[in-house]
Amino acid sequence: MPPTRYFTPSEVAAHNVPSDCWISYLGKVYDLSPLCDQFSGDILLKPIVASSGKDISHWFNEETKDLKTHVDIITGCIFPYTPMGRFVHVPPSCPRSDWPNNFGIPWWKDEKYLVGVLSKKTRHIRIINTLTLQEQTVEVCAEETMNDILKRYLPYNSHASSYTWKYFGNNLDMNKTLLENGINDESEDFFELRMDEDEFLPPISLYFNDDLTES
Repeated sequence: MPPTRYFTPSEVAAHNVPSDCWISYLGKVYDLSPLCDQFSGDILLKPIVASSGKDISHWFNEETKDLKTHVDIITGCIFPYTPMGRFVHVPPSCPRSDWPNNFGIPWWKDEKYLVGVLSKKTRHIRIINTLTLQEQTVEVCAEETMNDILKRYLPYNSHASSYTWKYFGNNLDMNKTLLENGINDESEDFFELRMDEDEFLPPISLYFNDDLTES
């Protein structure tokens, strides 16, 4: 099994057009771009496109992991709950001969669209390159290891692997999370004290090892 990849809500929000359509629900992130391409021009795609880049967990029953349902007041039949209108793979409210139901697994149950997990909590950290004195603020997922965070930092420094990562002089275990490395999340404390959390972001210092990695 490949390692789990975590995404921040802002990362999901960046994929918000039909050709690059991501959505999240029930804690997971899905790339529905192939579905949008398959049903391009179909009116039933409209609710999905309108929700691209957003979380649609409110469409689903957390226990059944399926769409919520409601009882039609006219027919008394149970139908999927679609607050933004009927969408792809949802049956019509009345029997119709023009609706193909041989598509197999509905998209919301098809793991082929799954790309990762939505982070339950994100954090901002300061990464300071002691060689160049450059500093970046990076949003990371609390569930990520330091190696995952290193990958997020690569756009700023393609040789990040050639540095020793430290927090207040202590080497960080790159296979552990921030919390496991003793870097506590104090955001709630700052909120209660009405202090600006951004002014007290945990500083992670990078020290060059003189073994330059290939880019």
